[in-house]
Amino acid sequence: MAQRLLLRRFLASVISRNPSQGRWPPLTSRALQTPQCSPGGLTVTLNPARTIYTTRISLTTFNIQDGPDFQDRVVNSETPVVVDFHAQWCGPCKILGPRLEKMVAKQHGKVVMAKVDIDDHTDLAIEYEVSAVPTVLAMKNGDVVDKFVGIKDEDQLEAFLKKLIG
Repeated sequence: MAQRLLLRRFLASVISRNPSQGRWPPLTSRALQTPQCSPGGLTVTLNPARTIYTTRISLTTFNIQDGPDFQDRVVNSETPVVVDFHAQWCGPCKILGPRLEKMVAKQHGKVVMAKVDIDDHTDLAIEYEVSAVPTVLAMKNGDVVDKFVGIKDEDQLEAFLKKLIG
């Protein structure tokens, strides 16, 4: 019975959606949906004040997909780039990564951050002489201008970014 009700709610939301919108509506909780009976059948009314968005778009941080992507988004970038070489299994990387992302976001687009998983992109790690993780490079106009290995606190990261931005 619950599955049927859920299917009805889903179909009602799909059918009532205007196809010209070109995208799916944001995800909302079933508890926030108000089913209403009408002469035409069951309709679902969504409360727009309680819409739940599931993703946040980050304009300052991105994951490198492959060598050409690194060339295009890092080496050829006009904006200074902080490159974070990390690994999923690395404990210090899990601490430094979010801290570095937060500090880069505070720069409001003056610098961007590229994340490179060394297990997926060993060629890039070898090319940039990464022997331990986390390793962070500061790149400007395609050249490495600064580098550090290991964890840094927020004050040290801020100084690192200020030096890169100039």
